[in-house]
Amino acid sequence: MNILDDLKLQYKTGGMVQKLIFWNIGFFLFSLVFFYSFSAGKFQIPTWIALSSDLGMLIRTPWTLITFNFFHGGFLHLIFNLMVLHFSGRLFSTYFTDKQLFGVYVLGGIFSGITFVLSYIFIGKAGLLVGASGAIMAILIATATYAPFMLLRIPLIGIVKLWHVAFVILLVDLIQMPLDNTGGHLAHLGGALFGFIYIKLLQSGTDLTKPFSMFLNAIANLFQPKKKTPFKKVHRNTMKNVVNSSESKKDFTQKQIDDILDKISKSGYDSLTKEEKEFLFKAGK
Repeated sequence: MNILDDLKLQYKTGGMVQKLIFWNIGFFLFSLVFFYSFSAGKFQIPTWIALSSDLGMLIRTPWTLITFNFFHGGFLHLIFNLMVLHFSGRLFSTYFTDKQLFGVYVLGGIFSGITFVLSYIFIGKAGLLVGASGAIMAILIATATYAPFMLLRIPLIGIVKLWHVAFVILLVDLIQMPLDNTGGHLAHLGGALFGFIYIKLLQSGTDLTKPFSMFLNAIANLFQPKKKTPFKKVHRNTMKNVVNSSESKKDFTQKQIDDILDKISKSGYDSLTKEEKEFLFKAGK
């Protein structure tokens, strides 16, 4: 099996976490080909993909609330996000379904994007946002809200509770907020807030990701091969015919035996032909 076949197998058999990782890598490679400026040494993601803090631009390109969650501004940005996605996604999948994971990723990303736009309205600065950080924060905080005392073994640190990890990550965002990329860090916190709200609503009986489950089911049914209407074969009841045929054969055989026995009673055994003797012998068995 070559590398391509191995990747196809991993994608097909992996869960939603694996698929989200593949999608993010795929979009990064796409942006590397079309949006990377080698002269400037950086990505130049267009405004019809990246999320703009300009409210007017957002109204013209509302889909960017989703697309920005699948593109990244650099290799290290991508790698760090995928590491946290793998970590938090596996924990989330311990308690919830893949469809709920996908829903939290998308809705958490949208919520973080709205937070980004609102923050820049108050800050008064314009900017573009790409990256899955807000969506991933929603998954992490949702899991930490649902199972805060889950024990984790962290290399070089030891055993910690999940809420400890979530608290440290949130604290880092809060510390860095005044220093650089204020809107981006607020977007992370917006995603985290959505993760918390999602679990609280879920525990009260409202699953915000239910429409995504229906959407994924519809997509799955769309790409599944349609079942052909099976050819209706009429099954005739042949048992009666078989029984009748068997009974007819039995009656015919018995008639032959009776005729032979009558012949023996009248003329004796020696009057039988060779075929009649053989028939009588077989019938006697």
